[in-house]
Amino acid sequence: MKPAFADPVFGAQEAFRALMDAMARPGRIQDCGVLADLPDGLSPAAAAALLALADAETPVWTDASGEARDWIAFHTGAPLVAEPGEALFLLATGAMPALATLELGTDEMPQDSATLIMQTDALDAGTGWHLAGPGIEHEHRLAAAGMPSDFVQQWSSNRRAFPRGVDLVLCAGSKLAALPRTTQVKEAG
Repeated sequence: MKPAFADPVFGAQEAFRALMDAMARPGRIQDCGVLADLPDGLSPAAAAALLALADAETPVWTDASGEARDWIAFHTGAPLVAEPGEALFLLATGAMPALATLELGTDEMPQDSATLIMQTDALDAGTGWHLAGPGIEHEHRLAAAGMPSDFVQQWSSNRRAFPRGVDLVLCAGSKLAALPRTTQVKEAG
């Protein structure tokens, strides 16, 4: 089994801080290169984000297989579930599950919604979607390569469910950016 954080305390703190900075500043790319030796199919930022968030009390869904799936189960201690809609945390290494099929929480308990960690091919802060909302002074741009063609429509539906809704962490290599459910996303143009 490949190791997780070289220093469990400081590694987890660094990953959690990158996540919190990303959530507070939607679309701003953060560095989260605290994991070096990972199983094939896992990006450093996505694996670190999942390690920082998941534990034995939080159901996790992933489409990772083989050694990567075993690594996730071992290092998080989280129960792995078969269906995306059953999970509080999700790690998608391939196709993004439809946002409408994920746990949205309730009006009374919106914190019970899912957080999707999505591995993408690349992140670029200078182009792509137009982002607005809390944590963005005027507007920010973010491109995430490999997202579904109907992502903006799915995100718009997710945002309309507020205070319920899915939060999204986009990861490419050691970089991550977040889209909290309050973020407005419009097509580039």
